[in-house]
Amino acid sequence: MHAPTPHDPTRRRLLGRAVSPERGASPPRPPWTRSEAVLGERCTGCGDCIRVCPERVLLAGRGGLPILDTRAGGCTLCGRCADACPEPIFDRASGRRPFPFVLAPSVRCLEVEGVTCRACVDACDVRALRPRLQPGGRARIEVDPRLCTGCGACESVCPVGALERVVAGEPDTAEEVKR
Repeated sequence: MHAPTPHDPTRRRLLGRAVSPERGASPPRPPWTRSEAVLGERCTGCGDCIRVCPERVLLAGRGGLPILDTRAGGCTLCGRCADACPEPIFDRASGRRPFPFVLAPSVRCLEVEGVTCRACVDACDVRALRPRLQPGGRARIEVDPRLCTGCGACESVCPVGALERVVAGEPDTAEEVKR
């Protein structure tokens, strides 16, 4: 038997299922999106929000419902998606967080292994990620949940995919939100 090659469709299918944003918990949605129930009831799947996104971080998910995909870049929170939507799906006026999650480094972070990277720190415009020196000269990247918008700019530059979505407002007992 031969080792799988990068072009092996069986391997590709397996990996595609493992990282699919449609599996498990609800996939991340555009900023200021109301609940999944409201989205499911009111979104027509027209794609207006997706077409106007200048960063191209919105994609069509199941049934045309918009999903946030920050693997290639972060959301600038410009609000064009909300402005383009003819349905009452977005809630920018309430002053609530744009996303119900923050992004936090996991144990896969290179800094944990003593490799200085800090690409996520450099990518964070609001400075929500900061290195904290640890014994032995290593650093641990910490997220300030009060500052993190959940935009995903850090996620797109992480060379090892070490950032995970965690429920905002519960930094000590946060549940991972499946991507």
